[in-house]
Amino acid sequence: MLLNPVIISVIVMVSLSLLRLNVLLALIIAALVGGLAADMTLIETMEVLLGGMGGNAETALNYILLGALAAAIEKTGAATIITQKLSKSMKGTGKSLVFIIAFISIFSQNLIPVHIAFIPILIPPLIMIMNKLKIDRRAVASALTFGLKAPYVALPVGYGLIFHNIIRDEMASSGLELVDGEVWHVMWIPGLAMVIGLLVAVLITYRKPREYRDSEESGFKFGFKHLESEEVTFNKDHAFAIAGAVAALVVQLWLGSLVLGAILGLFIMLVGGAIRWSSIDVMMKSGINMMGFIAFVMLVASGYADVIRSTGGVETLVESVIGVIGGNQLIAATGMIVLGLLITMGIGTSFGTIPIIAAIYVPLALELGFSPMATVLLIGSAAALGDAGSPASDSTLGPSAGLSVDGQHDHIWDTCVPTFMHYNIPIMIFGIIGALIL
Repeated sequence: MLLNPVIISVIVMVSLSLLRLNVLLALIIAALVGGLAADMTLIETMEVLLGGMGGNAETALNYILLGALAAAIEKTGAATIITQKLSKSMKGTGKSLVFIIAFISIFSQNLIPVHIAFIPILIPPLIMIMNKLKIDRRAVASALTFGLKAPYVALPVGYGLIFHNIIRDEMASSGLELVDGEVWHVMWIPGLAMVIGLLVAVLITYRKPREYRDSEESGFKFGFKHLESEEVTFNKDHAFAIAGAVAALVVQLWLGSLVLGAILGLFIMLVGGAIRWSSIDVMMKSGINMMGFIAFVMLVASGYADVIRSTGGVETLVESVIGVIGGNQLIAATGMIVLGLLITMGIGTSFGTIPIIAAIYVPLALELGFSPMATVLLIGSAAALGDAGSPASDSTLGPSAGLSVDGQHDHIWDTCVPTFMHYNIPIMIFGIIGALIL
């Protein structure tokens, strides 16, 4: 079984990713290795890889247009004025402040899909308040990662719509068709696991006060530019930007199309004068700069999945696994969840993990007698695992960027380790138990 081309390819991909080789190169090299291990020529492997990239074309377009919409909203200053108002109105105990931050970050994934762009606007002005309240920043990092991850895991809106559609499409590519909208019916389970993880982090693990020294440093690390203290006044541009964001959300919920939603949102901002016709090109370029890399990862991941299927190693692997575990669903579910953790931790993106694991999981789950909904849960949970805790993930890099402005927050020990413990472990437990019950 260890000589199976699928196993060899996945080991190569995870190893190269953990060694910090660029994920695109890691995927391409792993695909070539898998093809060669299956006695395919380099030319044949490349043809399958390139031919399969079209499978995620819609997803890539979603990312680009969502990035353009986020860039347009940020350009108008609507996100800035909202976060400034919220930061000034935040009062109460340290724990309530942490939960408010988690609540705000949730909207960065759906209502105003700016992803991590809100963090350098919201968090630095709150650092002095956090220091005064002696809030443990590990709790804040957990809250921010929760808001960046839980919404796309559980809700089919914004980034969640992309995530759920990839699960549906990749399962269909591997022979298991789902009805539109079914994915979210079970993805609330890992979402609930994350809610429990957040409560444990804030109310138990990091409940004690933690001292930080006050610092006059006002610059930002990780490339964020200096945040001006001048307050932004609400105007017509902000109103149309918010209207565009809400319209995009409504279209996503109504038609299930993020592309149409993003286009409508941009159109409303254009007609209302929030952005100018001459700046559309800049918005699109900003969208590509913001989301282009992830879009390309999705394209290559889809091609990689096609190579995996073409090697013929999946069928052999399934037969070998069934022979070893004897149809034991508990062992199989645990193994699939752990494999997803390793892959996602390596490449740093839950979205890019789905095409890879779906090609393996669907045949295995069908052979072991898992229901379609149990298979959705296994794939969704396995893909979501490594996004929290991975040093290369936006869900950890973003919080660290905002919380380390004064040099008192470590990326690995204060963000990656806490989020790994409080989110990955509950998702693993809930994913395994849920798959056995469904």
